[in-house]
Amino acid sequence: MGECHTDLLPLLGELGRIPSEGSDLAGILRVLLELMQRHLKMARGMVTLRDPESGRIFVQQGCGLSEEEEASGYLALGEDIVAQAVDSGRTVVLPGEAGNQSLLCVPIRRDRKVLGTIVAERHYANRRMLELDAEILAILAALTAQAVELHLQEHVRKVALEDENHRLHSALQSRFKPSSIIGSSRPLQEVHRLIEKVARSRATVLILGESGVGKELVASAIHYNGSNAEGPFVKFNCAALPESVIESELFGHEYGAFTGAATPRRGRFEAADGGTIFLDEVGELSPAMQAKLLRVLQEKSFERVGGNVTHQVDLRILAATSRDLRAMVEQSRFRGDLYYRLNVFPISVPPLRERDSDIAILAEHFVARLSSRMGIPAKRISTPAMGMLMCYHWPGNVRELENVIERAVLLCEGAVIEPHHLPPSLQTPAVSESPSAGGILDVRLGQAECELIAEALKRHKGNMTESAAHLGLTRRVLGLRMARHNLNHKEFR
Repeated sequence: MGECHTDLLPLLGELGRIPSEGSDLAGILRVLLELMQRHLKMARGMVTLRDPESGRIFVQQGCGLSEEEEASGYLALGEDIVAQAVDSGRTVVLPGEAGNQSLLCVPIRRDRKVLGTIVAERHYANRRMLELDAEILAILAALTAQAVELHLQEHVRKVALEDENHRLHSALQSRFKPSSIIGSSRPLQEVHRLIEKVARSRATVLILGESGVGKELVASAIHYNGSNAEGPFVKFNCAALPESVIESELFGHEYGAFTGAATPRRGRFEAADGGTIFLDEVGELSPAMQAKLLRVLQEKSFERVGGNVTHQVDLRILAATSRDLRAMVEQSRFRGDLYYRLNVFPISVPPLRERDSDIAILAEHFVARLSSRMGIPAKRISTPAMGMLMCYHWPGNVRELENVIERAVLLCEGAVIEPHHLPPSLQTPAVSESPSAGGILDVRLGQAECELIAEALKRHKGNMTESAAHLGLTRRVLGLRMARHNLNHKEFR
């Protein structure tokens, strides 16, 4: 066992190759293991790293390892001495006995932190020679320590970013799943059913409905529950910008395409590649832009403004409008071929006045959410105030209801939202808008009647017979007056 290190000087001369590989850890470790094999006559070797978050030790790179060790990435070679070296921060030398291989394990340290180890397996047991090998491995460890530290920092950051991305994606899926579109009315249940049917396909969807009904929420639910949910979700309001800007925003532009185009720029279609683009208020597009959109729907390709390179995209298109596109086609204000391309799978979102049984549920949902967002104790809505909400016709739909509740939460200093916290527009019940309505007395009487009926129904949990007896009315008369105020006893159960 009288081996001597006749090639020690060549090894020292080649150590300069390690830092020259830059910060690419794989390249650095490849050179390190090659030097260990060639100059130290190492039978097997590996570099292990310690995950700074979990403390788990894993094989980063090795040579001469078994297929199982390579495939698993875990330790089977010198597991005990690696743990000993990591825990103590000191070199561990284990001479072989009875023909067994000798093991050396040197910690890779940066300041006082142990980042990992270099492990070598040798075929001789000369203690002095093993200690000399250990000193050489310590030099190799010192030369690789910075690259190892940078790699681990990047690894931790990448894992953290992936975890955060997964958390946010899960939160978005939870927020935009069909069940988060609040309400249990029959018209809304139909919307839920259609979303669940179309989400997993790649079909183009046209979402129809008045302003404020929640068309964007429907589009979000379709994307985040679809097959391309991991891809981007890009939203664009076709009515928010002048026509001269829309083309550049959607398709991007090349350098010098127009005054101020100092650099090339990707448009929304390129940004949505691999995911979904949501075109809100698509009925506002000009005829020229309709033609360009038709080409994207047909061929999934376009050119940037000022460019002649064709860009191909793989995306899903969701569109929404509050306009009657069919009537616009008949009036030659909207291209028929584009309409039929968009109208593959239409979903009509009902206005709030057609799903009045959802008003109370939505109002309470907004109160709880806004109270939580503002960091204030949760409030409740009094029966008279809820009666006013139920009697109003909501021309602005769900968006208007949310704004009304936000105003009430801000104005309410106590624990209960009362009628005077609601805006003046709600002080007049919907019944007063009919031609037969009288003056202020009729308005106030109608409002008071609506509130009293709502309070009685709430007290008796929607029981019509008990509520009628409480108000001194017959069940039939109560039913007639409830119909006048658009009240449904089922909402109070």
